[in-house]
Amino acid sequence: MQLLFELERLIRDDSAQTTAEYALVILGAAAVAAALITWASGGDAIKRFFNRVFDQLMNGLG
Repeated sequence: MQLLFELERLIRDDSAQTTAEYALVILGAAAVAAALITWASGGDAIKRFFNRVFDQLMNGLG
């Protein structure tokens, strides 16, 4: 019976989920940072992409 309670506790424990969520956020931030660094250093495809996004943001602001 104790084994069943322990299994149920482990199944319902979501502390590892939080760790995985933090890891995904960090990976996403690293990807954005890498794209910005590539853009700033003159990568052509990324530069065109960010320039287009920036232009649309500026046109939307007025």
